Amino acid sequence: MRAVLHFLHKRAENVLVILMAVMFAAFIVQIGSRYVFNAPVDWAYEVILDTWLWAVFWGAAFLLDDRDHVKFDVIYNAGRERTRRIYALISAVLLAGGFLASAPATWDYISFKAIRSSDMLGIRLDFLFSVYLAFLAGMVVRYLIRAVRLAQGTPMSAFEREDSL
Repeated sequence: MRAVLHFLHKRAENVLVILMAVMFAAFIVQIGSRYVFNAPVDWAYEVILDTWLWAVFWGAAFLLDDRDHVKFDVIYNAGRERTRRIYALISAVLLAGGFLASAPATWDYISFKAIRSSDMLGIRLDFLFSVYLAFLAGMVVRYLIRAVRLAQGTPMSAFEREDSL
């Protein structure tokens, strides 16, 4: 199982690298066309925005470790291990539940966006925003696994030092 997760993690990294390379190439084209040739191209700006959207949600869903996410943990860190476990379990269940509860409305919104396309490239907006569904699914799975592991008694130190997969 660990080998499969490692393989998937590496493929998620590959996708993010491709997204960043495309974004950088579009950025260079935009700079060159605007400042060297004095003829800006609109499509490059849209490529930059679209790849940025995908990179942020893709990376947050599949590549960031738990410790990389923003946390407000002053009260959490002040507690003993048992208290931290209870806080972590409650927050994992609430986060997974919150994301799950938002899934139908998210699906409705993304489905609704199928009627429009992007201005320059003509990419359907439901495709562009569908990366949020991958983010939502990744967060639900991550926090459900975390809740199960916390309930099973995995030591808190294991959560503080491990990678995302």
